Amino acid sequence: MQDWIYILNPNKDTLDGEPSDKDRVRRLAHTDPERDFWLSRRNRMNRGDRLWFFFTSPESEVAAVAGVLGEPYEAGPPDPEFAYRVDVTLLPGPTAALHDHPVGRDELELGQVRSVQKVKPGALKILLERAGL
Repeated sequence: MQDWIYILNPNKDTLDGEPSDKDRVRRLAHTDPERDFWLSRRNRMNRGDRLWFFFTSPESEVAAVAGVLGEPYEAGPPDPEFAYRVDVTLLPGPTAALHDHPVGRDELELGQVRSVQKVKPGALKILLERAGL
């Protein structure tokens, strides 16, 4: 199992045409958890991996988590920025826990922030604890 940080910018990224802020993602985890997300690279994700959602504003923090349902797949017509998609299920309980007690950027050991990157071992312990996993 791999753990991945997935960057969401609520001012730029949308879910069903609405801003992708942490309140909206928490609601979706409870009402419509099956989602798919764009990827610029295929990455080596597999079923059972986790995506930890890092929100860039108003605070830089992880406040949601999802389980990966399968390997990333080609999204259709080539688009170099968003060539792949990955299907996930937002995890309601852990997402609610993270929403209420997010993990800040300083706790994540992040250097340069990329759209998707692996979680560092030290940060994983904090993420799992805050999510109640």
